[in-house]
Amino acid sequence: MTGLSEEWGGTGWDSQARSVDGRWVERRPRRPEVAARLLMETRLMPWLAQRLPLPVPIPHVLRQEPLVVRHEMVAGEPLAAFDAAGGRTLGAFLRALHATGPAQAVRRGAPSAREALRDRAATLEDFGIRVMPLLPDDRRGAAWALLVAVAASPADALVHGDLGPEHVLARNGVVSGVIDFGDAHVGDPALDLAWALHGAPPLFARAVAAEYGAAPDLVERALLWHRLGPWHEVTYGLDTGDPDTVRSGLGGVLARLPRRACETA
Repeated sequence: MTGLSEEWGGTGWDSQARSVDGRWVERRPRRPEVAARLLMETRLMPWLAQRLPLPVPIPHVLRQEPLVVRHEMVAGEPLAAFDAAGGRTLGAFLRALHATGPAQAVRRGAPSAREALRDRAATLEDFGIRVMPLLPDDRRGAAWALLVAVAASPADALVHGDLGPEHVLARNGVVSGVIDFGDAHVGDPALDLAWALHGAPPLFARAVAAEYGAAPDLVERALLWHRLGPWHEVTYGLDTGDPDTVRSGLGGVLARLPRRACETA
């Protein structure tokens, strides 16, 4: 997570970040509800880091009011080259992450399956209320089918919850770490595979799937989560009063939706 200055900055939706002395990353919440997630990381990550094959942030509370957490910088830059070796490394990382005991993670602050399913239901309801009316009439059948299918997905593994290329780091062409675990929870492992299998270049995606050992049903669910991704951009744009973000998100929603509801899965 390099490239941050001594001033508060960063482009995250939830947190601001800055680097200090080229060694530390400090983060503070953009909104009050994000503080609980940062505190969760300080409890979960020291335990989780020992079980993963790549470096991850291990934050601690630097200041309570206003909340600031600090962790040693994980070396690397956001992933920009997508070769088979990187795919195998990420596949092995996700296999290890999803194999960690969810009950132990919950004891260390990770939201439980019950909490995650409750939050998922609320999010999907919000999508139905605020995003659905913005879609063309002839695409709403496929959109509703997507929401129904995602609602039925399981919640049985500890997941990163927001895995994309900006959160996978590489150094000298080699995957070197994974960052930003603020959305970790007990959820559907297919969520973490959404971008890696359906948004990344094919060579990388095939290597992830092979190393992970992704079964066909998991690959299909990952596609559902990939299709749902832009819906979050739409609601974020609505929440922040940013029409450009809303338009960008809607473009992504329509581009990823199948033409017919029967093609959702």
